[in-house]
Amino acid sequence: MCGRFVSARKRLELLEEFSIERDRVADGPDPEPDPDYNVAPTRRIYAVMEPRPRQEDRDEEPDQPPARELRVVRWGLIPFWAKDASGGGKLINARAETVAVKPAFRRAFAKRRCIIPADGYYEWQAVTEQGKQLKQPYYIYRKDGGALAFAGLYELWRDQALPDDHERAWLWTAAIITTQATDEVGQIHDRMPMVITQDHWADWLNPGNSEPGQLQATMQPAMAGGLTSHPVSTAVNSVRNNGPELIVPLSADQERPPGELF
Repeated sequence: MCGRFVSARKRLELLEEFSIERDRVADGPDPEPDPDYNVAPTRRIYAVMEPRPRQEDRDEEPDQPPARELRVVRWGLIPFWAKDASGGGKLINARAETVAVKPAFRRAFAKRRCIIPADGYYEWQAVTEQGKQLKQPYYIYRKDGGALAFAGLYELWRDQALPDDHERAWLWTAAIITTQATDEVGQIHDRMPMVITQDHWADWLNPGNSEPGQLQATMQPAMAGGLTSHPVSTAVNSVRNNGPELIVPLSADQERPPGELF
């Protein structure tokens, strides 16, 4: 799974990197998110999408053409048919193997796909130390320092307790698509995020594309982006901890011998 990640790039960087045509963050009711080195479920995150104009979305004018947008959404997808938003912290990941058929995700996979930018993500590897089972966190990221474009889904959930014209009548939420881990990342954890390479961004975001086979072909395991990893402090285990020190590699005297990890 992908349960924690890093989102440290600023809004202006993302606008340029993902060729954004419509900035919904600057126009939205909430402030721009601060750099987050320990993104946890239910946090506000950036998402790149190309939503179709819809009457329920008060941000859209009926005659506006689809455009690539940057928005802030909540991590943890709430299906449109959910009775309340209480389960929003549970559906943070969607399995690539079943995303097209699972009731919670299939409509979003067909119509509401997005890209979730990330600097990297964390996974925990089980290790044995002095007879005890422990988990060592690793930071996984691109070797070239570029952003990871996680394959994501988003959904809109209507809060019936609010009037139609309320700015928060519609809650935007998202999930990250994951797959079986490959190569060395698979030695840390058995699941990893799917990514969309830049040459497939337009196809993935286009809401007119709905053929499952074609959509599956645009997704690749994150390893395809040329990833590397290093062990980090267990301080990342607590969501209360946040800051660039969380991604700093452990010093040599803190690291366990490689043979104990792989």
